Amino acid sequence: MTLAKVKNLYDQDFALWIEATVKQLKSGDFYQVDLENLIEEVESLGKSQRKAVDNFLTRLLEHLLKRCYVVLPDCYRGWEIEIRNFRKELNKEFKYSPSLKRFMIEILEECYREALEAVKEDYPDSNFPDVCPKNMSTPNPWGELPSLDYY
Repeated sequence: MTLAKVKNLYDQDFALWIEATVKQLKSGDFYQVDLENLIEEVESLGKSQRKAVDNFLTRLLEHLLKRCYVVLPDCYRGWEIEIRNFRKELNKEFKYSPSLKRFMIEILEECYREALEAVKEDYPDSNFPDVCPKNMSTPNPWGELPSLDYY
């Protein structure tokens, strides 16, 4: 298959393009590999993982803030379940890409601000800390975020 046909295949049948690209890479046929689209796909994988960590962390912080600062005992159990679920999802991402823990530390303050904005809008009568509490912004926040025993 010529390079032009492989590039055309990318637009026509993505699954078949992947199959052909893997076959070419395994056989060492690097001259026929559609590098432009392959690079784009590899880059998008990293972006989607980062986006997932950003989303899970923001949702985790929202639920931690609600559980710690909103006095609605009927909601506690649901928030605790969500906290556990978002932690599990983050752990899955870290299991396959441990370097994403560093990324999480880099985006922690931004995610906190986003979470804070959301909970302040939803619970205007509650008092939330304007800066990320110490136990949420330590050098290893994943291990230091409050556990369910914290409550």
